[in-house]
Amino acid sequence: MAEVAQQAVIETDVNFALNTGVELVNVPSRPGGQKGHSVGEYEVKRVSIRNARALAADLSLDREGFALVNHDTKVTDFYDPAQIENIYNDELIALLKKETGAKDVYVFDHTLRAGDEEIVKEKMVREPVQRAHNDYTIASGPNRVRDFFGEEEAKPLLERRFAIINVWRSTVGAIEEYPLAIADARSVAQDDLIRAVRKAAERVGETYRLGYNPDHKWFYFPLMQQNEAMLIKSYDSLEDGTARFTPHTAIQDPTSAPDARPRQSIESRLFAFF
Repeated sequence: MAEVAQQAVIETDVNFALNTGVELVNVPSRPGGQKGHSVGEYEVKRVSIRNARALAADLSLDREGFALVNHDTKVTDFYDPAQIENIYNDELIALLKKETGAKDVYVFDHTLRAGDEEIVKEKMVREPVQRAHNDYTIASGPNRVRDFFGEEEAKPLLERRFAIINVWRSTVGAIEEYPLAIADARSVAQDDLIRAVRKAAERVGETYRLGYNPDHKWFYFPLMQQNEAMLIKSYDSLEDGTARFTPHTAIQDPTSAPDARPRQSIESRLFAFF
């Protein structure tokens, strides 16, 4: 499988939003297998996705909007909240300070996912998201800072340049199925990003769904290992051409073996203040 998965380009289906004038609404799934639902129309397009491993050394969070880094962890069980709180959070803060030069970094969210229904139910996690999306919008990026810190503490923070960066990795072995595909931020026009209301149980916010554009350039890292982490720029307050939004989606990899290990992953979200 490893030899096949190293193809230069794969072809697979990606779900894109249609901008019909009807407000998109997303009610996300709940941990343990409770399904979510959405309002709005979507379309499936066949997309070419390039193997980015040969490019990894030259990728930049501020240019393409994503990067792959080696990142060893002392966490032995990502389903143990104590290890996430007492070990992983500090590792992530150190990682982002090193990779971005940010002066202050805060972890504010983790989401565990699995590509197998039994694991989803057993571990009380969520399934992979198979729709092209970006986690934050022009409005919801700053709002998330206010939600997390409170209005008064957020005020001076929002006067600084800040970014929201996702750190995505495998929690068990290599990623053999449902890898994460990611669009080069430079290939995504603002008009391609369609606002969607996100109605979660804990808060109402908004994300971007991605409309199809043949100019998009898609990439993925086949067989990501547990000591590798993908960094994804979900928001940046800069408006000078720096990557701000980097849409991504889980995909079905046509090179995955029939007996591929079910994907298990964690995506962590962090504020980086400069």
